Amino acid sequence: MGVTLRPLRRDDFGTLGEWLREPLVHEWWHDDPDPVALEQQYGAAIDGREPTALRIGEHDGVPVGFLQWYLLADEPDYTAELTPFLPIPHDAWSLDYLVGSPAHRRQGVGTALVQAAVATIGASPIVVPVQAGNFASAAVLRRAGFTLAAEADLEPDNPGHSRAHLVFTRSPSRA
Repeated sequence: MGVTLRPLRRDDFGTLGEWLREPLVHEWWHDDPDPVALEQQYGAAIDGREPTALRIGEHDGVPVGFLQWYLLADEPDYTAELTPFLPIPHDAWSLDYLVGSPAHRRQGVGTALVQAAVATIGASPIVVPVQAGNFASAAVLRRAGFTLAAEADLEPDNPGHSRAHLVFTRSPSRA
């Protein structure tokens, strides 16, 4: 399964909103799907005023998922929450991803999205916390070459989930 990544555009907000309303996505990616909320959340990064990379993953020209990646140094509160559980290198990145439509799941899309992000990030360490109950996401990261580095007590994206997280890493030697 091959995917290409392109920058998120405002005209993608309709598709992204649909994906965020999809029950399985909403379970793990608990963002407001309203276009006004998406503008507030992503507009500054789209305009280059914030450093987070926002990408739509496409397969054969069809949007299949969304990714964002960012330097953990740009997220000091998040980094401080992680550091009791593992050391965070100064040049470490993190990423978040979702496969939008149920029709694109269980076909390697998630793994392809993560691998495309890893290739773009390059030879830097990557640290990705996953809520412990999100078995599919943990499997995607393992298939993409990440290893389990720690168990952590972190604030969940979905307030209905426990604080239990698994923290996966990918070192530069594996990139």
